[in-house]
Amino acid sequence: MNKHIVVIGGGHAGCEAALAAARRGERVTMFVLNMDSIALMPCNPCIGGSAKGHLVREIDALGGQMGKAIDKVFIQSRMLNASKGPAVYSLRAQADKKQYMLYMKQVLESEPLISLRESEVVEIQVDDNSRISAVKTESGMIVDCDAVIVCTGTYLNARCLYGENVTYTGPSGLRASKALSDSLKSLGFTLQRFKTGTPARIHKRSIDFSKMTKQPGDEKLVPFSFETDHHSIKREQVPCYLTYTTQDTHELIRASIHRSAMYSGLIQATGTRYCPSIEDKIVRFADKERHPVFIEPEGLDTMEMYVQGMSSALPEDVQVQVYRSVPGLENCEIMRVAYAIEYDCIDTTQLTLELEAKHIKGLFFAGQINGSSGYEEAAAQGLIAGLNAAGAALVLNRAEGYIGVLIDDLVTKGTKEPYRMMTSRAEYRLLLRQDNADLRLTEIGYNVGSIPEERFRLYKQKEEAILSEISRLGKITLSPSVVNGLLEEKNSTPIKSGAKVTELIKRPELSYVDLSSLLEEPLRPNIPPYVWDNVLEQVNIQIKYEGYIALQMEQAVSFRKMENRPLPPNIDYNNIKGLRLEAQQKLNAIRPVNFGQASRITGVSPADLSILMIYLKQLE
Repeated sequence: MNKHIVVIGGGHAGCEAALAAARRGERVTMFVLNMDSIALMPCNPCIGGSAKGHLVREIDALGGQMGKAIDKVFIQSRMLNASKGPAVYSLRAQADKKQYMLYMKQVLESEPLISLRESEVVEIQVDDNSRISAVKTESGMIVDCDAVIVCTGTYLNARCLYGENVTYTGPSGLRASKALSDSLKSLGFTLQRFKTGTPARIHKRSIDFSKMTKQPGDEKLVPFSFETDHHSIKREQVPCYLTYTTQDTHELIRASIHRSAMYSGLIQATGTRYCPSIEDKIVRFADKERHPVFIEPEGLDTMEMYVQGMSSALPEDVQVQVYRSVPGLENCEIMRVAYAIEYDCIDTTQLTLELEAKHIKGLFFAGQINGSSGYEEAAAQGLIAGLNAAGAALVLNRAEGYIGVLIDDLVTKGTKEPYRMMTSRAEYRLLLRQDNADLRLTEIGYNVGSIPEERFRLYKQKEEAILSEISRLGKITLSPSVVNGLLEEKNSTPIKSGAKVTELIKRPELSYVDLSSLLEEPLRPNIPPYVWDNVLEQVNIQIKYEGYIALQMEQAVSFRKMENRPLPPNIDYNNIKGLRLEAQQKLNAIRPVNFGQASRITGVSPADLSILMIYLKQLE
């Protein structure tokens, strides 16, 4: 008999959670506060960016929907950090906000095992064995279930603020979830209060783009989903624009900063460090003469433009002056004011690495309820929570994916501010590239039932083609007479005797594509052209960075040996002599499943780890 899984919330975490659970064959009821706000982008309508693009590729490699959605509805696409190495390439696409929501809602509606319900869940019920039994809605209806995934985003006990204006709503004026916080507290969860914010939206006709720098999309388009043919997404793109704040901007903010909800004492919650408001920028970076401001479209069928870089909680009259002090915005018409939003989230050290509550069986959490920020972080957690609620028992470690880094950081270390994924958080960036996410994770997705047979078959063909072509190139030697003309063209040192193709590809100024004209055509398997293009890309990267990749793989093997050293679940850390009191308290609270997780707990020192290792050896 199928499980019945309840998903609370229809944001990016909720969408991926519901789809993941249903695709594993479980029955899902998804409760949303507003049926018209499913997959809403209440802040910047874009997907991807630094590190976040990696997450979207990994979501796709595990069978998630976000990559396919943005491929369908993007209006501009750019590859960030393209002048650097492939480890930090990050795809970013501006979405048509309404079309993204419509697409995702249609996908959910088309899934036969998902039922959508517009109603607020006010209580989560458990049985005498601390196992999920039901949820209660605002109407008093009791819905029996086997598992619950809480994906409330920024709606939980939310309030929006700017100046002295306070409204008890979720983002974009939508209703908040007001009763569930009390239910979570009664179940033993520690709640935190976090804050994020969004800038104003302004009318396109009121902008003087001639005073700004135009930012077009890329000519060569790269999709997010490994199943999307890059030829099929060719379309006319909408430009974004770059301008900057001025000294007038900064002086206006300084003069009125006491009226900002963030500096007047109205807001007590912790804000995000990596996406600060314009007020915070002026205070924290007082030496900066200007800050970048990006003007980005919200869609093809709207005149609303998003003012990235100028989120604020200043009063409306000050906002008008501040925005109009920016070149090109002198006559701007504000359509929606900027505001800050406060909301409740949980202490994630109360969760397992499967995103399940440690003390309540069948209760999972995903997205901003876990203290993270960003659509991509939310979707990644939703996917994992959905699979695990459906019985997948999937845990990715830090050497397998950015998703593993994200969840391990949240669960092991906790977070005292809204968490954002960054490439610097990953120890094995050269292994965890966005281009190889399918090579790392597709088989894992297939094994847990989230990747269908046909896609897995195509993946295996691709994997075999990459290995075959690397092997072939390693056996080919080019003579000076064949290759030196090309080397001179590329300002590369000529060779005096024969050189292996693989050694030539490792030169910074050369690539596989450059040398391919000198080689016989490789034996191409019966795979679509877009997959073959990706094969060639992988061949080039794996050969060019072979030494660095091998070194990181050795490090990852060592990591796994330490990581996988299990810790008995019944250890009483108070009884281990030599452990500091703080380490005893943290280890008893978090209950790490292995030595690797224990090593990353804040407050557990190297000396504590040495004592713990001695203790484990005594148990052998």
